Amino acid sequence: MTTTADNAPLLDRYNSYADGFGDVLATVPAEAWSSPSPCDGWTARDVVAHVVDTQRDFFAGHGVDLGPAPSLEDPASGWRTHREAVAARLADPSVADHAFDGHFGPTTIGETLLHFYGFDMIAHRWDIATAAGLDHRFTDDQLAEMEAAADGFGDALYSEGVCERVDVPAGADRQTALLARLGRRAA
Repeated sequence: MTTTADNAPLLDRYNSYADGFGDVLATVPAEAWSSPSPCDGWTARDVVAHVVDTQRDFFAGHGVDLGPAPSLEDPASGWRTHREAVAARLADPSVADHAFDGHFGPTTIGETLLHFYGFDMIAHRWDIATAAGLDHRFTDDQLAEMEAAADGFGDALYSEGVCERVDVPAGADRQTALLARLGRRAA
């Protein structure tokens, strides 16, 4: 794996998102993987599959092969396999710095992975933990990052298949308000 000083911060950030996601997966009891998540029609395992599949599709769409899809029979193990494949590709500056015109304008594979898929790796932690009956609290930095991302997504956040607007409960704390903005009911 070749990493340059130029893309080391990007790789560090990806690893932070991926490791945080993996840490939540490691806490999920085996029997909870088939439990319904706050994502309508999805189990906890389905949420992991969504995160893995969307990243794989993104890379494939840019001609980057991540190798065979991991088995999600054990979602935590499958996630580790996936994140290692992604990190190996991101360590290559020719992959991370590959420029393209994205939905929100000119960007790179690395920046899109951080700003769009990084958001997913934070937000879906709560979905998986909730499906497993676990309490997951975002840090202030994670809340700020997701709020900024939601601002940047604008109305695209409410596109078909993304999320639906949910009223923010009166007196909601910051996390509950953000989750409502993301189409989730935390109460």
